[in-house]
Amino acid sequence: MRFYKYLKKQKHNQRKMWAVLLDPDKVDFQQFKDLLKRIRQAKPDFILVGGSFISKRNVPKLVKKLKKHCELPVLLFPGGPAQITPDADALLLLSLISGRNADYLIGKHVEAAPLLSRSGLEIIPTGYLLIENGHTTSVEYISNTKPIPRNKTDIALATALAGDMLGLKMLYLEAGSGAKKPVPLKMITTISKHSRLPLIVGGGIKTKAQMLKAWAAGADVVVVGTAFENDTFSF
Repeated sequence: MRFYKYLKKQKHNQRKMWAVLLDPDKVDFQQFKDLLKRIRQAKPDFILVGGSFISKRNVPKLVKKLKKHCELPVLLFPGGPAQITPDADALLLLSLISGRNADYLIGKHVEAAPLLSRSGLEIIPTGYLLIENGHTTSVEYISNTKPIPRNKTDIALATALAGDMLGLKMLYLEAGSGAKKPVPLKMITTISKHSRLPLIVGGGIKTKAQMLKAWAAGADVVVVGTAFENDTFSF
């Protein structure tokens, strides 16, 4: 089953999901067996591979090892065209709709299109909304865009609805890697109530209690990255 169809089925059945986000530049390949053990113990629904600033060589290396030793779906979460490998199961084609930098709305996508068309990857157009979290994130710095203020739920909703109307298939609310504060629950609830699209929420999720609250607020998928990398998240 194609991943997006599977995700829609889970949403229809009101089954909440979560994913581990792995940054290839932070993975210690000498300790890969330990990483696999922690993934199996944590039992996520799928794995995201990517980040804002990544060495090209590490992306295919990590994806190949994951696909060889792990049965979970592996999705690309690319920061740019150099981070694409055909060995993954699917790719979130991120459009940074919260910003106004044309490169991250369409420019990088044009660069990547010929490669993606030959890759055989399942492409999932995803509206990416960066939300203020208390400090400057890598995404904000690299993309040269400002996040949506935490207290501007109306702007976040209007942005999400615009992404829906443009034909995007998913929404990703992102507080940023290692965020001090996760996406506000009120924002998650408001967008979830007014958008039909599967909703992913990530950034700043450090505890299981925060994950449960994000699910209860309306997130269909919660992403855990830094806390998993640091082995500080209890599942």
